[in-house]
Amino acid sequence: MVQRTEYTLLKPLTGASARDESDDPLSDRHLQQTQKMGKATANKAVQQRSEGAEISTTDPSQSPEEADVQEISPTTGTTRTLSRISTTSTVTYKVYKRRFYGLVVLVLLNIVVSWDWIAFAPVSSTSAKYFNTSEANINWVSTAFLFAFCVATPPTFYVLHKHGPKAAIIITAVLLLIGNWIKYGATRANSFPGVMVGQLIIGFAQPFVLSTATSYSNLWFSPAGRTTATALASLSNPFGAALGQLISPFWANKPSDIPNMILYISIISSAACLPAFFVPAKPPTPPSAGSVPDHMDRASLRKDMHILSRSLEFYLLFIPFIVYVGFFNAFSSLLNQILEPYGFSETDAGIAGAVLIVVGLVCSAISSPFIDRYKFYLVYIKAAIPVLGIFYLIFIWAPQTHSIAYVDLVCAVLGAASFGLVPVALEFLVEIHYPLGPELGTSLCWCGGQLLGGIFIVVMNALKNGKDADPPLGMKRALIFQAVLGLAVVPLPLCLGLFGRAGRVRRLRWEADRNSVGTVDTVVDGAYHDELPVDVEPVAPARGV
Repeated sequence: MVQRTEYTLLKPLTGASARDESDDPLSDRHLQQTQKMGKATANKAVQQRSEGAEISTTDPSQSPEEADVQEISPTTGTTRTLSRISTTSTVTYKVYKRRFYGLVVLVLLNIVVSWDWIAFAPVSSTSAKYFNTSEANINWVSTAFLFAFCVATPPTFYVLHKHGPKAAIIITAVLLLIGNWIKYGATRANSFPGVMVGQLIIGFAQPFVLSTATSYSNLWFSPAGRTTATALASLSNPFGAALGQLISPFWANKPSDIPNMILYISIISSAACLPAFFVPAKPPTPPSAGSVPDHMDRASLRKDMHILSRSLEFYLLFIPFIVYVGFFNAFSSLLNQILEPYGFSETDAGIAGAVLIVVGLVCSAISSPFIDRYKFYLVYIKAAIPVLGIFYLIFIWAPQTHSIAYVDLVCAVLGAASFGLVPVALEFLVEIHYPLGPELGTSLCWCGGQLLGGIFIVVMNALKNGKDADPPLGMKRALIFQAVLGLAVVPLPLCLGLFGRAGRVRRLRWEADRNSVGTVDTVVDGAYHDELPVDVEPVAPARGV
């Protein structure tokens, strides 16, 4: 019978030295040591980690395997029980219901930041008439947003690495509030440069929230729910684009409607930002063994970057990821201009864009729980990426059919393959590079995707036919460019795990969870209630605050 070690919430010190458990890293460090140390060295390891606090056992009659370890405050002399040391690796992990609050906030912020990005694209012709400018300049509203993402990515690395998801979420909310109301004021004043300023500020906000998804899910969720949490947070971003594709054409039927459209979007964005200021920083205890590094001091960001830059597997997935994210961004922004030369209306293009996104979201919602349960990341990646390349090729001829059903069908398949791939690829990168923090690889992937998205918009706009061509302003050459590059990167992820490199695609975080047998507890108003002990493979979802 395996002896269970309870990794419990520490009893706070009284007096001046009392402090919030959520800010105390000692218990997490103790957890790591008790998993690795034998009974002869466990007490000594805890003492070395206490940073000045004296460590003792509560009862000399107890065996070393069962000794209660106490911390004696150097300032007040009061004590508190740290945990019960055992020579087994059995520990208690906890998940908290409050994690869903932060997840909902991430979802809301990702929805509005994406809606802000694409607001003008579905009504590009109407917007160009209102601002008395060209559609090419309206395209630059979306393009500048994507480039702003890249500028703000290095600060995102630092904030997530040093201060965690909460700081990134608050920064997002502040920038969204400022950027939206600047954009609305400039739109009302018919100032296109002012609109660009507001859009750039919103663009600076996006990396802070989009790159937070994997960090937040790793910090708060057990292995049974990480991929689903990452999917919800990440894919809510294109869901915001779907809302923009559907709603903008109805809110802006004529040029004079543009200011009111931006006003409505700004109000919705402001309402979504307010809950961000109340997101908890981190759980008092980690949800699994694989999450423990997120409760401890990390290595330097430079060292993490050095390790990641030397990983061939990272590049084999990073390159196709950024290419397909870039094409999704460009395709979403230009879909109206791709279809209009063939007789489709702005409403038709908006519906096609919504089909692209909504079908993708539904498929991801179905696939993510299965991937959470069975962890077949690599198989999914190798199946989805060829589908993307093939259907970008098929879409070259879709507008020429003049059939909205055909266009919607191809968009639906592209959406299903794209949206299912995003959370799986991001989680797989975290798995194979554990214990590196998730923020670095995730931020680099999103930054590369946004950068290429901006570049692709410029290139595809340059490949547009002239007004004298047949059809005028057609974008068939742009679609050929999209298909050729999309097919060119297909072989890269298919090489993952081949040529004697199967060991490089091991799911290291999953192995850390599997090798630790634990008990997941519920937490209700600070009281702990044990659920069934579980082996972390698979970890049953736990309920809590």
